[in-house]
Amino acid sequence: MQFHPKSCRNEREVESKLIVQYLLPKLGYSPDNWYQEVIYGNIRLDFLTIASKKIKNLSSCVVIEAKHPQENLDHHVRRLGHYLMKTKSFYGVLTNGKEFRIYQREKDKLKFIFYCQGENIANNIDKINSLIGKESLSAKFSTSQPLSVPQVSQPSIKEFKKLPMKVIAIYHHKGGVGKTTVATNLAAAFSNQGKRVLLIDIDAQANTTFATGLIKFQFDDDDDLKDKNVFHLLESKVNSISDIVRKSQGFNKKEIDVIPSHIMLIDKQNELARYASSRSRLVKKLELVKQEYDLVIIDTPPSLDLYAESALTASDYIIVPSDLKPFSNQGLLSVKNFLEGPINDNRDTLGKPPVKIMGVLPSKISTHHQFLKHRFPQQRQVISDRYNFPVMENMISERVALSQCINQTIPVGELEIPAPKSIFDYADSVSSANTSAAEFESLAIEVLEKIGA
Repeated sequence: MQFHPKSCRNEREVESKLIVQYLLPKLGYSPDNWYQEVIYGNIRLDFLTIASKKIKNLSSCVVIEAKHPQENLDHHVRRLGHYLMKTKSFYGVLTNGKEFRIYQREKDKLKFIFYCQGENIANNIDKINSLIGKESLSAKFSTSQPLSVPQVSQPSIKEFKKLPMKVIAIYHHKGGVGKTTVATNLAAAFSNQGKRVLLIDIDAQANTTFATGLIKFQFDDDDDLKDKNVFHLLESKVNSISDIVRKSQGFNKKEIDVIPSHIMLIDKQNELARYASSRSRLVKKLELVKQEYDLVIIDTPPSLDLYAESALTASDYIIVPSDLKPFSNQGLLSVKNFLEGPINDNRDTLGKPPVKIMGVLPSKISTHHQFLKHRFPQQRQVISDRYNFPVMENMISERVALSQCINQTIPVGELEIPAPKSIFDYADSVSSANTSAAEFESLAIEVLEKIGA
């Protein structure tokens, strides 16, 4: 049997026609030597091959990830590297039918070792066999110790080491740079990876509250958030997170715990500002739930006000979304001064280390090829050279799908009720959203690597 890329119209056909029907048999793998949709720890692998069951770990296994023919494989390299790290495998394959790539893990780095176009896979099958064929890998890694094959089932929680809860603020002085988009979809990505996530909206615009489906009311009398929102966490010692927290509504398959915001924050700031304890109250409330969550994401206002101060004082890390344009860049110096001044002073008083800037996250970035090739690298370099900020490796592109997913509605009688979706849920029904979903999944992996989770 030969393989023809044009026969693959979707991801399922890449899996069945290229991998199952052609590649695995050509590489010497029988049905007993490969597994599909394997759950390993808190990750799901498309395919895992087993070269020899007489090995002491997964070294001789190959992780194979199949993508839609229209998918850009570059968006999935970091995720493949994450999978190889988790499984301790040395070889991984990325393919969308049109392209075929093999990567090798060397300690904590990923090395690109083979590439060909889909139509040339048959011509290169001997080379591919020498790298990841069953006999080749079995000879390299075989020992006398049997392999415990991963099962297609969820592992016990005992397999995971519990790490301290981490608090990450999404912050920039410049508005319109995608803070809410980053906060909500990053929270969804973490939740989808099995993390226990709390999402806090501390911006009076309440965009995150809306995006997670908590603003369903049409009239003030039906407003069920005015008496229980983030203000009530900051105003007194009495209210706890468990008193205020809500579940997101229809936002993500794995719904997320959300502390909602409200427009009342605008009027209430002067009231809170009279008490110095308001600035540290969120820190103390989060301390009480540190066993209940792995990650806390805070969507902050684009300001230097009390709400921003409360959020940043409570945060271990800061991600700064930016479109990398001049007005956004000019705000970076005041961001740094704010962190190094009142924020770190507050944290020092509370016995906490300085907040860490994880990096500037390129956000709402044009997908135009010439821009990405020439202008975008220059913009990234300016952030590190002129402003001395680290830059995240990932980026979030400006795509219609990111606005469409938040603006979904459902008809209820004569009304259109907001029914926002995470980019992941939206991508399940709209294939054009797959690239944005992949970007957020890759970003989540980068963040977890940076915080050691």
